[in-house]
Amino acid sequence: MLEVDYAVIGLGAVGSAALYFLSKQEKNVLGIDRFDPPHTMGSSHGETRITRLAVGEGREYVTYAKRSQQIWKELEAITEEKLFDSVGGLLIESGTQAWVKYGGSSFFDKTQSYAESESISHQILKKKDLQKKFPAFQLTDEARGYFEPAAGYAFPDRIIRAQLDLAVQQGAEIRVHQPVTQLRQQGPWVEIDLREETIRAKKVLVSAGGWIKDFLDEKEKSQFQICRQVLHWVKLKKDSPMAANKSVFMWGYGPNPTDFLYGFPSLDGETVKIATEQFESVPHPDFLNRTVSQDEQQTFLKEKLEGKFEGLLPEILRSEVCFYTVTPDAKFVIKSHPGMSRVLMVSSCSGHGFKHASALGEQLANQLL
Repeated sequence: MLEVDYAVIGLGAVGSAALYFLSKQEKNVLGIDRFDPPHTMGSSHGETRITRLAVGEGREYVTYAKRSQQIWKELEAITEEKLFDSVGGLLIESGTQAWVKYGGSSFFDKTQSYAESESISHQILKKKDLQKKFPAFQLTDEARGYFEPAAGYAFPDRIIRAQLDLAVQQGAEIRVHQPVTQLRQQGPWVEIDLREETIRAKKVLVSAGGWIKDFLDEKEKSQFQICRQVLHWVKLKKDSPMAANKSVFMWGYGPNPTDFLYGFPSLDGETVKIATEQFESVPHPDFLNRTVSQDEQQTFLKEKLEGKFEGLLPEILRSEVCFYTVTPDAKFVIKSHPGMSRVLMVSSCSGHGFKHASALGEQLANQLL
């Protein structure tokens, strides 16, 4: 039976970072994943992810976002690969009612408040300034904008791959295509059953995203909702003003959580990636519908995009499915396993996790060490 000091179960955004930082301190480290990361089955794919410093989801997340950007710069220096781009980020709130993401007060107001209290450089733009700088957006007279120069987008697959490759270079082992079938604590060890072997570890981090439900009892499982999300690459018109937009954007255009769009500058000159958020849930990631029909694409174009942008064609070239693992308060969950003191668990990131993930992995590695 293989014995290791530390095992990380789930090697996505957080788990790959934790493995990287553990391997910097310890050689006897093992990473395990049911797929072969980076992959398209979880919450960390789809070409790009938004990163921003003034995080409207909570002031406590600002430190994670800042540290993650520092880590990516360190990884870029090591790998000589572009991992993120600070192209700036625009948050728009339009309409007479404030957009509220997870209850409470205006997401826009919270973002601005955190930027001010955390000394994050930003600008507040009224409609006239917004139209001048971002002519592709069709805005109401009540619209207002928040622009953050340090925001931008990260390349999730590259970051996960860099963290895993460096972990292996530093002595870590990795098992892929190996779902964990059971965990049990036996004295000073945690025994990890895979399909073909059992591994012993002194300490374990479970960072399995939505598959965290496989390690919980029925009562706790209900606190983690698996919410399907769809990313669309929408075709640009020739000479579209959207092609000139170089910043990421988030747009709360109504009062409800789903009255929301976010998007990215064009990377191919032909399309822009735009998505909304959805909160209909399924019991488990294995039940997720991973196909996107033409009817679903047309509904997105009609109900979400029509009348909001200049220069988009009513044509979607491709779509991809990922998912959020969402808790009732949309906060991260970090805790010891209720029945195994040597097992630390992390989930869920509730749809705003990648910008924090590398720093969160570093913190969790330090907790285990």
